[in-house]
Amino acid sequence: MSVTSDFGPRTSDAPARILMIAGGTGGHIFPSLAVAEELRSRSKQNSFRYEIEFLGTHRPLEAKLIPAAGFRLRAVDAAGLKGIGGIQWLRNFLVLPRTAVAAAAILHEFKPQVVVGVGGYLAGPVMLEAALADIPTILIEPNARPGLTNRLLAPVVRAAAVGFAETAHLFGEKAQVTGYPVRRAFFEIQPRHRAQGVAHALMPEPSGPQPAVALPPYTILVVGGSQGSRAINQAMAASLPLLADAATAGAIRIIHQTGERDYNEIRKSYHDYGSIVEVYPFIDGMPGTLAQADLVISRAGATAVAELAAAGRASVLIPFPGATDQHQLENARVMEKAGAARVIVQSELTPQRLVEEIRWLMARPAALEKMEACARRLARPDAAMRVADMVEALARREV
Repeated sequence: MSVTSDFGPRTSDAPARILMIAGGTGGHIFPSLAVAEELRSRSKQNSFRYEIEFLGTHRPLEAKLIPAAGFRLRAVDAAGLKGIGGIQWLRNFLVLPRTAVAAAAILHEFKPQVVVGVGGYLAGPVMLEAALADIPTILIEPNARPGLTNRLLAPVVRAAAVGFAETAHLFGEKAQVTGYPVRRAFFEIQPRHRAQGVAHALMPEPSGPQPAVALPPYTILVVGGSQGSRAINQAMAASLPLLADAATAGAIRIIHQTGERDYNEIRKSYHDYGSIVEVYPFIDGMPGTLAQADLVISRAGATAVAELAAAGRASVLIPFPGATDQHQLENARVMEKAGAARVIVQSELTPQRLVEEIRWLMARPAALEKMEACARRLARPDAAMRVADMVEALARREV
């Protein structure tokens, strides 16, 4: 099914139509929302207005987050091909014609001035169809190492907003190094203020237990991405008995986002620790939760590392080993090289190793504060604005 682009002249009160491709995980959804919210705020401040819609899949996360942010979501069937084989690959391959037909119909009906994608298996066919229809396309590449979809799209997109300078060469003159679009609320998170004496509760002196001190607990936030991480979930649950002395002293508090799949299992494993642990399948208000955190244990997706940088939070990063082209490991190494994070590869992840990192960092507030400062230096507060500038430039050119 072919698409014919027919924008027509723009009248003074007609909004520019922007289609955001954000199917899949939080790593695709959150940067798209950051740019969409920036464009929406501009609509209220000047005469150049936007009509913004999202094209996604039937996954529950986007069905929850995008309408909640006030945007229309159109959902189509889509499936990925990379990293799978056998009969499942064939089944997913047979979904592609339905994806192409549905996407073409939406492009024909909505007639966007600009299509914006963040990679993933839905962005591939939709961005290609838009480019073939001569609709301007912008690709957001947030990772230090681009995934397969974005590498394949590089020759056909009109422009690329990249998060890392190391990535720009792939797109040549089309690329602008914008940083990763992060919602404004993350940049408003204030630094933590710590008492040095908490080190005694976490690492008792050999001479014996220390006197109790009235200090606020150190808060450890555990996240494994929007879908959760079984490896991190199980390692953290098994780590808590090894932190029993700190738990008994009231020195730590844990907030754990498990993902839907592991929620009940992990919640039960924390049963004996009562009030020091909060367990959630998904945390809606992540900026507010990050504001409470002294240390974050996390995967290293582009969204995670960008939000940690924006919030100025120290982290222990455990990259997902199955991530396409090891982009999570590349992201984590960038943070580590900058002094903003410590990295544990999953093959070395044990409860003992995790506890070793927690104790070492929590006993050294100065080290944590240095990591936080290094994280903030990696942040790009203007990233969403810079990407929105690129969208606006193309939209103005087409109307």
